[in-house]
This record gives sequence, structure tokens and C-alpha cells, in this order.
Amino acid sequence: MKPHTVVNLLGVIVAVTDEIPRILVVDHDTGCALPNGPFDPTQHASLEDGLRNLIETQTGLDLYYVEQLYTFGNRNRDPVELEGGPRVISVAYIALTHEDPIRAGNARWADWYQFLPWEDWRDGRPEVIGDTIEPALQRWVQQPRGSQRRKIRQERCNVTFGEHNSAEMDAVLSLERFELLYEVALVAEASRDAHAFSQEAVATAVVTSEGEMGTPMALDHRRVLATALGRLRGKLAYRPVVFELLPGEFTLLQLQRVAEALSGAKLHKQNFRRLVINADLVEAVGRTTAVGRGRPAELYRFRREVLGEKLTVGLSRPIMRNEKGPA
Repeated sequence: MKPHTVVNLLGVIVAVTDEIPRILVVDHDTGCALPNGPFDPTQHASLEDGLRNLIETQTGLDLYYVEQLYTFGNRNRDPVELEGGPRVISVAYIALTHEDPIRAGNARWADWYQFLPWEDWRDGRPEVIGDTIEPALQRWVQQPRGSQRRKIRQERCNVTFGEHNSAEMDAVLSLERFELLYEVALVAEASRDAHAFSQEAVATAVVTSEGEMGTPMALDHRRVLATALGRLRGKLAYRPVVFELLPGEFTLLQLQRVAEALSGAKLHKQNFRRLVINADLVEAVGRTTAVGRGRPAELYRFRREVLGEKLTVGLSRPIMRNEKGPA
């Protein structure tokens, strides 16, 4: 008899290279996916052990920091269930590592913001928000006849993307933004899933290019990716996860660039350095390194002792801002 439920392990494997936040993806006939595989209770001592074994076997990567993200188990999230197959429950993990070469031929590193382009504000407010997202959201807001329902929809848009033509938005709410875009049918997965359920696409759906609204992913993996991004951005404020993505010795500029890559926002140089130094997160190692044509930059290391000294050890809750203000 076929099992009614299967447990799948899913990994959001993160690295930052040359100021680009990267994730490990696997290309299949069904599309681009996060690395995943079945949990084997006869072989895996724990769920995390299974995830580590899966990634090492498939790619040869050693994972540094690993944290369970969330369990995804919505009905029919995998098409096999629609065809009478088992319910697929995915236990997802975030893992931080370095962008080392990978063995698997169909696995590769990809820019995180290739999948969620509206989340990268480092060069200012993304054009896709004003050109495509805001107009579609306003049409969606005006659809209901009742003023109370329109008000609720408008408040949801304001919370996730900011008010109309806003110059900033809360970086941590990446999952809430993706779920709103899915509901309004602005991402390809919404139309794909509606077709799978033999339903008509939402009336507000617009035709967008893959590059404009990001690369779609298999199943609900882009939703998983948005969940992971929000989790990591939130942890920046109270846990020093950013240091897991850096070499043992680094400059403060390198540290700032990695923090910016994850938060999707530019950080004020002097304020950032003052925060890091005052929080005793780093200490100088007594050496310098050449950086461009300027004078050598001082090298630092992460003070792991700080983990036992303070309950909250972080940088700040990231807010994405357009320094130039609304157009």
C-alpha cells in the first residue's frame, strides 16, 4: 500500500560572493528548484542529519550554520497529490556556507534576487514596483464593492510594500509580499497553480516577463525562498548570522557589504561601523590588507565570546530605503 504522507527535506543554502547573495538551486525538467530529497528514518539520525547528508551527497558542500526554517504541508502543494499520490510535507532548513564548487551537474549557484527582484533596494527603489506591482495592487484594491474590504486590502498593501510611491518598506516582510503577489496573480506560480486546479486565473493577472517579476520555481519553492529571506533579515537584528558568511578575517567594509546583500538595503557607513564596534562584535587582529588604490584596511575577526556575554547580539532591523526619495 502506498504511503499517505511522505516527508521531504528542503534546503535554502546561502552564500554571499562578491556582494551577491547566492542560493543553491537544482535544475529539473519541472523547473528550477531548491535542493531537496526524502527523509529516510532508517538512515538519518535526525531531520538535520538527513539534510546535511542530502546536501553533502548531492553537491559535496560542507554546511556551516544550519537552522530549521518551517514545515510546509499545504494540501496539493505537490501535483502528485492531485493525481492520487501521497501528501508531501517538506521540512525546510536554512544553511549558511561559502560558494565552493559543487559536484552535481544540475546544481548551480544563483543570485537570490533573480527570484525576488522587488526585494533588492541597494540601488534604490526597484522599477518593477512602480511600473508593474503598484498599478496591479491598486486595481486589486478597487475590485470589491464594499468600502471596508477595499480598506482592508489597501492596508495590506501599505504594510507590505509601503504606501503609494513610498520611499521605504520593511525588509523583513518578504514572505508577506510574495503571498500578496501570488494572491494578485503577479507571479507565474499563481497562474500555473490555477491551471493545475482547473480554475480561472485571478482577474487582476497581468502578463509579465520572467525577468520582470523574477524567475519562477518548482512547486512552492519561491515561497520557501521568501520565507527564508525574511527569517535571515529578522535575525540580523539579534543574532550574528552574517559572520557565518565571511572568512575568518575580514574588513569592516566586507562585513557591511554582506549585511547589505542580505538586507537588500544600503547602510550608512559610519553608523554601521559605530554599531559593530560599540556592540563588541569584532576585534582587530593587528594586520591590514590592501583594498584598491587606497590605504590598507584593518582586518577584524568575529568575537564569538560575545555570544555568551549578551542575550541579543545583532546589527539592526533592516529597512529598505530609496535615499533619493520617491520619483
